[in-house]
This record gives sequence, structure tokens and C-alpha cells, in this order.
Amino acid sequence: MPFKSFDELRAACQDLPAGNDRAAAAVAARQDTLTKPQGSLGRLETIVAWLARWQGRDTPRLDKVKVIVFAGSHGVTAQGVSAFPAEVTAQMVANFAGGGAAVNQLARAAGAELDVIPLEIDRPTGDFTQVPAMSEAEFLEAVSIGHASVAGDLDLVCFGEMGIGNTTTAAAIAAALFGGKAERWTGRGTGVDDAGLQRKIAAIEKALKLHAEILGNPLKAAAAVGGRELAAILGATLAARQLGIPVLLDGFVSTAAAAPLARLHSAGLAHAMAGHVSAEAGHRGLLAALELPPLLEMGMRLGEGSGACLAVNIVRSALACHTGMASFAEAGVSEK
Repeated sequence: MPFKSFDELRAACQDLPAGNDRAAAAVAARQDTLTKPQGSLGRLETIVAWLARWQGRDTPRLDKVKVIVFAGSHGVTAQGVSAFPAEVTAQMVANFAGGGAAVNQLARAAGAELDVIPLEIDRPTGDFTQVPAMSEAEFLEAVSIGHASVAGDLDLVCFGEMGIGNTTTAAAIAAALFGGKAERWTGRGTGVDDAGLQRKIAAIEKALKLHAEILGNPLKAAAAVGGRELAAILGATLAARQLGIPVLLDGFVSTAAAAPLARLHSAGLAHAMAGHVSAEAGHRGLLAALELPPLLEMGMRLGEGSGACLAVNIVRSALACHTGMASFAEAGVSEK
């Protein structure tokens, strides 16, 4: 059902189901019986407990994993904030459809299905240095599309994005939600030079001043300085929580997109893990602010859900150890 107002969406973000403590405890108990010193697999053990908690199953599964990539266009590109022209967004959506992007290969390697959802890529958002990026209705429409994209039969979902200019948008959202000057959150994105980086910083500073009155409201801030693909990720992350589906977040843009949920509920992203920390300047600080330690650090900064896809393989390995290892009793191995 589409969200009809900021108030309705806020209420949904603040009324979130808790995880299943009993299922997580069952996983932890089994881990302690397996043929290894207790805790010796480190985060591989806690990953399985996390899966169990949010799937609500004593034995988690990864039979159906999906990567959903949302694409949107940004009016702020008029400020010269990207090394690539705005038309690359539509061209990359076509590349996804043709199977030629990195995420196509990584999703296949991870055993994940890939969906690509463009959101009015022929109609950029407003230039947020001049006007709000989206009206309330536009923002809620994008959130609702993302919310509807998540099916209840998934075992794990990853969210990615494509949108020239969206690292500028993500930095603006991070600054709006967590404070600090634009420099703290702004990186080179697609590889802008020093002059381009200064244009990004200037655009974000101008936006923060223009929209200062609503920056304390996470949803209004996300509409004012965000993008349609980021709004869709927020809606999809909310839907996953409501449906009991664990989430792997991708890079800086995807993390910024989901961050309003954490600002509206103290455990709003408890069902999410950070697949990786990207090389984009603001991502490490944003993950620290959200208390989301990344699973991988590979120097990646592509977006598209690429880092989250790569992390699916770690999650699969964690589950394989949990379900495939023998207990001390089964293996006839003496315990200490």
C-alpha cells in the first residue's frame, strides 16, 4: 500500500517488529557444540545468529537471495559534481539489462537473483541547491515503489543503486542526519578532480543552508536533499524489516539511503549488516555513526550493490559451517 504522508511513513518506521531471540539463541547454542573452540569462527558465528534472529528460524536458509538495484537521476548534476554526464544513468540501466555490469557478474557468483528498477530516470530530481529535490508526494512515491519491490519469500536481500550525482546526494543526507561540515562526508565519487570536489562541497553546503529548517526531520531531509533511488532503498529496507528478511547494505549511497530508519528508531537497522566499507570518503564515518561494522574492506567504490553481493558469499560460508560441521559428539572428538 503506498504511503500517503510523511506522518504515515514515520509511524511505520517507528513501529518495527523485533527479531526472534529464541532462534538466535538456538544458533548460538549449536555453535558451542561444533568441532572448534568456542567463538573461533568469529563473525561467521554471529552472522548465522543474525540470520536466525531476522528470519525467525532455528536453522536459517539462503535458498532465495535477491539483489535489487534502483536507479534515479539527480538535478544537482547541473552543479558539475560528477566526472560523468547525467545520461550515463540510463546507459548503465541498459547495461544492467544486457548483463554487462559488475553487479551482474557478482550476483551470479553469489547465487543471487538481480532486479533493476529505474525510477523516472528521464526526469531528474530538483537541483537541491535551488529547490527541494523532491516534493512530499514524489518522495513517498519512490519510497512506496521500493517498499513494494521486496517479496516476502526472500531469505536475504541486498540493495544497490545507480545514479550519476548520487554520492553528492548521499553526503548531503549524511550531513543532514549526523551533522558536521560538508567536507566530512564528501568524496570524489566517480573520480572528480580537485575542482570537482570543491564544487561538490559547495553544493552540499548551499543545500544545508537552504534546507536548514527541516534538517532535524529525517524524512523531510531525505526528500529535500535525496534522490528517488535513495528513497526507494529506504522503503525497501523498511519492507524487509516488516517481512522478516535480513538485509545486506552496500556502499555509501545505500547506507545513507537507509540511515533515516536508524534516526527514527534506535534499532531501525538491526536487521541490516554492512556488506563492506567503500573507499568513498564518508562511508567509514557513516558506518561508525550507525554502529554497523563492515564485513569486507576491498577498496571498492562502484555502488550497484557490488560490495553487498560480494558479502553474500561470506554469509553463505557462515551458514555452510553452521549447518555442515559436526558436533563433538557426532564426530567422536574429545572436548576440553
